[in-house]
Amino acid sequence: MPVRTALSVWPLFLGLSLIGLAVGVQGSLLGVRAELEGFEDSLIGLLMSCYFAGFLGGSMLAPRIIERVGHIRIFAAVSAVASVTILVHALYVDPWAWAAMRLLTGFAFSCIYVASESWLNQASSNETRGQILAIYMTILLAGVCAGQFLLNVADPQDFTLFILISVMVSVAAVPILLTVIATPHIEETERVSIAHLWRRAPMGVIGIILSQWMASVVFGMGAVYATKMGMSVSEVAFFMGSMMAGGMILQWPLGKLSDHMDRRWVLGGASIVALIAALAASGETVASDKLYILAFVFGGFCLSLYSIVAALTNDHLRPSEIVPASGTMVLLAGLTSITGPITVAFWMDVFGLDSFFLVLAVALFLMAVISIWRVLTIPALPEEYKTLSSIQVTTNPVGTVLHAEEEH
Repeated sequence: MPVRTALSVWPLFLGLSLIGLAVGVQGSLLGVRAELEGFEDSLIGLLMSCYFAGFLGGSMLAPRIIERVGHIRIFAAVSAVASVTILVHALYVDPWAWAAMRLLTGFAFSCIYVASESWLNQASSNETRGQILAIYMTILLAGVCAGQFLLNVADPQDFTLFILISVMVSVAAVPILLTVIATPHIEETERVSIAHLWRRAPMGVIGIILSQWMASVVFGMGAVYATKMGMSVSEVAFFMGSMMAGGMILQWPLGKLSDHMDRRWVLGGASIVALIAALAASGETVASDKLYILAFVFGGFCLSLYSIVAALTNDHLRPSEIVPASGTMVLLAGLTSITGPITVAFWMDVFGLDSFFLVLAVALFLMAVISIWRVLTIPALPEEYKTLSSIQVTTNPVGTVLHAEEEH
């Protein structure tokens, strides 16, 4: 990547690293605090799902808002909203108030990502866009992972962590608002329908639904599950951090592996490994090095599925369909993610803590069976139609509208 491009976007990367930290610690902090406050499981699932509903709304409305008021104003406005909403959580401890704040938080962070990514898109060329995307996603994933360990800074029942998150979001806006990168024009593109996406890549649609559902469960209810197990705050941080670290580290090698063989084999194999780790983790009743290793393996293979699914879906699309189809993928992922925390909260309430990993294991089993069945019954796509995979994450902590241009 040219040095000039790297230097021009460093303020964005600096600000986004703080956003990643804030997103990472905020999700786990609220899960831990909600459990300590004695919120009902169903209400915890609801308020966690509200983040994804807000995120979905933001991803759909942000381009229109940017067209009307510009990147600078929307970034300043939603940064202020995200900074304030976390403080309201500490001031007014009520599940319904938290649900409303999570809805606003999801909307605000979604708008931040859309504004930031469109700037990055403007700063990069077709030759450097893939590298910019990889760096951008790595920074956000690293921030989300490191944010888990900020739980150790203070007691979750104090104001300190809430104030720290508010400060990080506010400070993150400074380098981004002062960047000299020209703000781009948001272009409206015709959306590819879900039905059209299904006709082109049914495995892609199934993969998006299953992988996004599992990721929403991990990000939304992972800290709640760990707290219910009786883990201390530091142990919750290590548990969540292990899963995030696995997802961050294994994204690239699994994606590259899928470039050199049938992606459905990689999907099936990764699902089986994650399934074994989930079943083993479900039998662990206390925090231990073994549980952290299992969490790392599970997170690494489970949270990497979306990148492979996205690449597989793009393989079956025409070049002109890739960008508009990405919006449909975000829509489908967002709709699916809303159901994850609510569903698992119900199962944990009725069937106990074991059901957290067991329900995830069922989803992984479905992914493995469907992937391998399609490999055995449907011929592989010719190599010349495959696109190069890139790091992509689900819309849970972060989402992307930035895509490298592909040539078939």
